[in-house]
Amino acid sequence: MKIQWESSGVTVFESSLYRTTSSIIGFDTSVIIVDPNWLPNEIETLQHFVSKNHTGKKQFLLFTHSDYDHIIGYGAFPSAQVIASELFVKNKLKNKILNRIYDFDNEYYITRPYPISYPDVDIIITTSGQKVNIDGHEIIFFLSPGHTEDGIFTIIPTKNCWIAGDYLSNIEIPFIDFDIDEYEQTLTSALRINEDFKNVDLLIPGHGDIANSNHSIKTRIKNDLHYIELLKKSVFEPSIEVQSEAYNHIINYSANPTLQTAHQKNIQKLK
Repeated sequence: MKIQWESSGVTVFESSLYRTTSSIIGFDTSVIIVDPNWLPNEIETLQHFVSKNHTGKKQFLLFTHSDYDHIIGYGAFPSAQVIASELFVKNKLKNKILNRIYDFDNEYYITRPYPISYPDVDIIITTSGQKVNIDGHEIIFFLSPGHTEDGIFTIIPTKNCWIAGDYLSNIEIPFIDFDIDEYEQTLTSALRINEDFKNVDLLIPGHGDIANSNHSIKTRIKNDLHYIELLKKSVFEPSIEVQSEAYNHIINYSANPTLQTAHQKNIQKLK
C-alpha cells in the first residue's frame, strides 16, 4: 500500500482499489486510524505502520461513513476506540453492508486474519460542530449527509487537516447514494467550513488525491456544486446542450467511462 502524503504526523495511504485512502494521524500519546481498507495485505501495512511508529499509543478508529469499503478493516484494530456518527450507529442496513464485504471476499477468494463485523461505536457524533478532545487536540466534527445518510467531516485544526470521507474527490463526481438536497447542503456547509478554517490546507478525500491548499479545497467544493447544478438540469431541463456540458464537466474529474455511468445512476435516482 503506497503512501500518498506524509507530513506533520499525518500519513495518507492509498489502496490499489479505487484509489481509496486510509489515513493515520499521530499525536504524542494517541493515534487516529481513518477508514482502514481494502485488501488484507494493505490493512497489514497499516497495522505495521502503527506498530512501528505509534507503539503503545492509545488507538482511535474514525469511520467517515458506513460504506462497506470504509469499514472493511474494522476488525484489524480490536483495541481501538471507535468514532462515528449517530446515524452510523442507527444504520438499519448493517447486515446488507456486511454481506457486501462477504460477497467481495468470496468473489476474490480472500481470507482475512480478523473477524468481519459492523463497528461498535464508543464516541458518537450527534451534531455539527461537536468537539472531542484527543491527546490535548481539539477535533471538530460536522455531519455530512448526502452521499450516505451517516457521513461526517472531521477537522483537526492543529494538523491543518480536513478528513472529508467520500466527498470532494478530484477523480470522482458526487455519488449521491442518499439524497441530492442533503448533498447540496453538505457542500454549502463545506464552503462555510473552508471559510471558517482558513489555515486548513490539507483535505483528505475518500478516493483520489489530497488537496493541499485552502484555495484548491474551495475549487473542489465549487466543482461539485456545479456538478449538482448540471445534474438537476439533466433531470428537469434535459437538452443536448445540458448533456454536453455535463459530459465535459465530468471529464474534468476523469475520462474513466465509469463516471458517465455513475452520472446516469444519479439521474435515475432523481427521477
